[in-house]
Amino acid sequence: MEAIVAATASIGATPWQTLSRVLQELRDGGTIEFVGEGVYRYAGQPVTEDSAGPTKGVFVTGPHSIYDDQPERFYRFPPTYLTAARRMVGQWIVYLEPRRAGGRGFWAVAKVSNIERDSERPGMFLALIEPGSFLEFGTSVPFSIDRLPMERALLNTDGSIKGSKQLAIRALRNADFNRIVEVGLLDPEPELPRVGEAEQIPSFLLGQPDQEEFEGPIDRAKMLVSRKVRDAKFRRAILHVYDGRCALTGMRLVNGGGRLETEAAHIMSVGDGGPDSVSNGIALSGTAHWMFNRGLISLNDNGHILLSGKINDRDGIEKMLLPGRQANFPAGAYRPHHRYLSHHRERFGFEV
Repeated sequence: MEAIVAATASIGATPWQTLSRVLQELRDGGTIEFVGEGVYRYAGQPVTEDSAGPTKGVFVTGPHSIYDDQPERFYRFPPTYLTAARRMVGQWIVYLEPRRAGGRGFWAVAKVSNIERDSERPGMFLALIEPGSFLEFGTSVPFSIDRLPMERALLNTDGSIKGSKQLAIRALRNADFNRIVEVGLLDPEPELPRVGEAEQIPSFLLGQPDQEEFEGPIDRAKMLVSRKVRDAKFRRAILHVYDGRCALTGMRLVNGGGRLETEAAHIMSVGDGGPDSVSNGIALSGTAHWMFNRGLISLNDNGHILLSGKINDRDGIEKMLLPGRQANFPAGAYRPHHRYLSHHRERFGFEV
């Protein structure tokens, strides 16, 4: 039961209700056949022309997963998905958090570098993420819009959704990948929406239900290696979850053109191998960012602001910071990860 809950990224009202729902969806999609009470037979899936070659893919994540994934570093999975995962080595994948598991939809992209056996959990495998490839979208992409899935390959001829939607690792066509990335990398507006507010997605990016797919030659993966693109999307994601406020001073400054002056800082720098993930970022004012990058200030794992002995105006700096020198961190998965905070402290010689 735990494997089913993890693979479907859902606990439902009860695990048994989750199992019942998933089994019914697999029956509807033709993946399994009902034989008798409690007994099902795998019906097989049609083999497509590209079923054996390399492919981009989808990795399903969720807060209820028992696998303790670290999306910017690795994705843990059972041997059931080994064949599918091996096809994605050297390819880009998108992370999907289904509505039943939190609702972010397609929220990040990364490149798989290798598949290895998991030394910590016997029988499990790790899809290792290529350093520097992970990127959270500035705009989370819903699974479907107007009842039309972003993954057009999941559509049956009658318009219903295939049972393969339940697979935690599945192939993704170039056209579907391009569509998802296109929406996820939408250029930011001068001002940012508050967390939880939906943004209207231009219809020209979505295509029409009966429109013929165009597979190339454009591949949006080429955009993902651009430092300019990555920095812009990293900034958008960080300012979005911090509501544009500096985490150390609480200031939210907007210039005359309506653009936020707050900056997005990497906690572990890109030069040191830090990923473009929200858990490796923090929103800072220009002055705080300058001090953070030079090791004049740092943070412990609880968000207490640490000051370097090299500061020559300690009283002035303390007046600038939030009361009690306690940073404002977002909650949950958006909170800075202790791994990156520890790296920053060690790099600049802070003791906790």
